[in-house]
Amino acid sequence: MAQATEGRRRVKGRELSVSREELTKAYRDMLMIRRFEEKAGQLYGMGLIGGFCHLYIGQEAVVVGMLSAISEGDEVITSYRDHGHMLACGMDPRGVMAELTGRRDGYSHGKGGSMHMFSKARNFFGGHGIVGAQVSLGAGLAFSNGYRGNDRVCLTFFGEGAANQGQVFESFNLAALFKLPVVFVIENNRYSMGTSVERATTAKDLSRNGAAWGIPGAQVDGMNVVAVKEAAGVAVAYCRSGKGPYLLEVRTYRYRGHSMSDPARYRTREEVQQMRAEHDCIEGARANLLALGVEEEALKKIDDEVKKIVQNAADFAQASAEPDAAELFTDVLLEAPAA
Repeated sequence: MAQATEGRRRVKGRELSVSREELTKAYRDMLMIRRFEEKAGQLYGMGLIGGFCHLYIGQEAVVVGMLSAISEGDEVITSYRDHGHMLACGMDPRGVMAELTGRRDGYSHGKGGSMHMFSKARNFFGGHGIVGAQVSLGAGLAFSNGYRGNDRVCLTFFGEGAANQGQVFESFNLAALFKLPVVFVIENNRYSMGTSVERATTAKDLSRNGAAWGIPGAQVDGMNVVAVKEAAGVAVAYCRSGKGPYLLEVRTYRYRGHSMSDPARYRTREEVQQMRAEHDCIEGARANLLALGVEEEALKKIDDEVKKIVQNAADFAQASAEPDAAELFTDVLLEAPAA
């Protein structure tokens, strides 16, 4: 049971580094991503979402914890498993769902789909379908911050499947060489496209992948949003102080297949069920909130509100018109002004 006054942060005699209000917000944000992705999976099954669709279910604590440590103006860039990052950045669920269904009111006007959405207003730079491509782009964003002399930091997310790509190590080298303010975040969900990390690399601690260039790193429990927030705070502060890049290996787990077309036969159903039962990030946050004195009814209210927002997004997307044929030629070529 939670203790009085200062007990707002104490659970089973342990001091939490977040307040009840902060943990409630994190819980809501994670729940929003979970319910949104569940609805996206339903719409995909109905044939309303085409192409590839990579769901973030199980990994919600990673992006919610990381983004809780950044400030206005900091940038975020990630891979194709990107819906959760968009929502965590504050992008409108209606616009995200409309893009998933290829509609005119989507963030990329129905032309980007699941993997390619952007929001300049929210400093979200994609969604990238090429494995590892966003890592060098994230270093480029950090280079622009250093060049301009501001104190912005770029969070660059990628999976363990991309961690051994050459362009990733090239980005580490340049980031260290120029002391770029970039936090490299490896979302280690254990299976990349279907091969376990143990069979794909001899490295047991991916946070040390930047050691050759002097990049400090840390391993984090990615199923614990508080642990992610704490590690993110250290990493972001390090980068913002001008010391250069930082590398986090956030150990998480995806409950669904690599994409909607993946039956995930490379792991047992019992393994997935055990992760859900013992390590689910949302249930963990929920248990802590109950211990801090939050009423069950208050948590149910949050779930009901989130479900309404997600359903509204689905309804909005299905009511949105498809892009005009002329959209095929927009945002493709930039005409340079005449000399």
